[in-house]
Amino acid sequence: MTDLTLYHNPRCSKSRGALQLLEARGLAPTVVRYLETPLDAPHLQALLNKLQISARQLLRTGEDEYSTLNLADASLSEAQLIAAIAAHPKLMERPILETANKAVIGRPPEKILEILP
Repeated sequence: MTDLTLYHNPRCSKSRGALQLLEARGLAPTVVRYLETPLDAPHLQALLNKLQISARQLLRTGEDEYSTLNLADASLSEAQLIAAIAAHPKLMERPILETANKAVIGRPPEKILEILP
């Protein structure tokens, strides 16, 4: 399987664990260090569609930016939340494994196995 993309933060133990699980199965995903190469809004929307979740569910609520940007405000639109994640990629939950048709957040890392054949 060559159409695997792992949105990865090498400083995150869960992200490192997901990459190790893939490599142990002989899989070599395309690794996107999303903090260095942030996803733009259209890419985030496509990823959310594959995850079948809202932007709010992709947010890391413990990050300083979450409170600084007042992202708990329930009146914020999906587009506003996506824009916040695009501007502040640290807010994006990780790791995420994406295939051609699906994606999953790897928390715990073993969740990534759910979308592998």
